[in-house]
Amino acid sequence: MPRVTNAPAAHRRHKRVLEQAKGFRGHRSKIYSQAVNAVDHAMSQATIHRKLKKRTYRQLWINRVNAAARAEGITYSRLIEGLTKAGILLNRKMLSEIAIHDPDGFRAIVAHARAPQA
Repeated sequence: MPRVTNAPAAHRRHKRVLEQAKGFRGHRSKIYSQAVNAVDHAMSQATIHRKLKKRTYRQLWINRVNAAARAEGITYSRLIEGLTKAGILLNRKMLSEIAIHDPDGFRAIVAHARAPQA
């Protein structure tokens, strides 16, 4: 009985993995067995960091809003509390963009946030 290797499928699989490992250094991009490990690791890291990216951006927006708020003489937590009481529904991303690109508008928002506290 002849030996059956299913070579076309194996070749496609090897080609796909080596294509995904393109740009990796050394044997990790040339040798199939090492490329499989490298690609598996890369994919798991990609999944983890897609989740972490959301956290990282939220931290960035909060830092920007906090810096802009402190420049106006109010802390971040007091600003968010004031906005909630005033019924202003702006998320942290939008607050961050307004703080950077429209300082006068941000000043007005801070004034509205201060009003319920006064």
